Amino acid sequence: MIKHLRSAADLDAPTATLILDTAAEMAALSGREVKKLPALRGRTVVNLFYEDSTRTRISFEAAAKRLSADVINFSAKGSSVSKGESLKDTALTLQAMGADAVVIRHSASGAPHRLANWVEGSVVNAGDGTHEHPTQALLDAYTMRSRLGRLDGLKVAIVGDVLHSRVARSNVLLLTTLGAQVTVVGPPTLIPLDVAAALAEKTQVSYDLDAVLPDSDVVMMLRVQTERMQDSYFPSAREYSRRYGLDVARMKKLPEHAIVMHPGPMNRGMEIAPEVADSPRSTIVEQVANGVSVRMAVLYLLLGGK
Repeated sequence: MIKHLRSAADLDAPTATLILDTAAEMAALSGREVKKLPALRGRTVVNLFYEDSTRTRISFEAAAKRLSADVINFSAKGSSVSKGESLKDTALTLQAMGADAVVIRHSASGAPHRLANWVEGSVVNAGDGTHEHPTQALLDAYTMRSRLGRLDGLKVAIVGDVLHSRVARSNVLLLTTLGAQVTVVGPPTLIPLDVAAALAEKTQVSYDLDAVLPDSDVVMMLRVQTERMQDSYFPSAREYSRRYGLDVARMKKLPEHAIVMHPGPMNRGMEIAPEVADSPRSTIVEQVANGVSVRMAVLYLLLGGK
């Protein structure tokens, strides 16, 4: 098993499958009255979050606690970071405190790779800038496999703000490793030529959502990340929704077995209609629940669980 999970590229097919299979075993525990396992008793997991987060932070905290690890939640707000402390000095402090694993979310792409040079424990990337979010890709793959029974040969459309999406990058890497066929879809401004060229080796690129839907097993809608946009990438939210939003009419173009995904948080009415988000085809709530099981599996395997 690998020591760090900094990128979906760290995972080959056997390792990714091992994580998904272990997550399935962890999910079986959720039905028990007592959900905790003693697997990581005495280990310390630090959640080092430099960006705001709800789902990811709580998911990692729940995962570590269900494995009986000691959990330290570190938020950049109200810490020495606000006084100018560097990531390296924070890392050395955590190392001195005996952190066995550090889960990091940071606005700078590449921060988890730098952190791994400064701590002896395992590093898990919980999202770095616009780069990657590997555990989100794992929980998405787990959800697809649970709903559709397989990953090999699935046709997956990833739709929307690909330019700023770390979720899209990690999903492209992981899903293609596991045999899925991925098509990224969005306006040309949000899949610019350099991004399209970088993805072209592993995926297809389309600018026409309606043409892709009838042949898709999975449609993953991405949040439009307006907080990362310094320029105008499309005329208006209404125009974006008209061209690339998934509404009821578009959902009817999907095959009967197809599912709809979204990593959250959603802009309801923009990239996805409320009726679609709350429909039986939607796996959005499922993804949140599966995230705890997948992150339990990641921590368990990284920290030497047997």
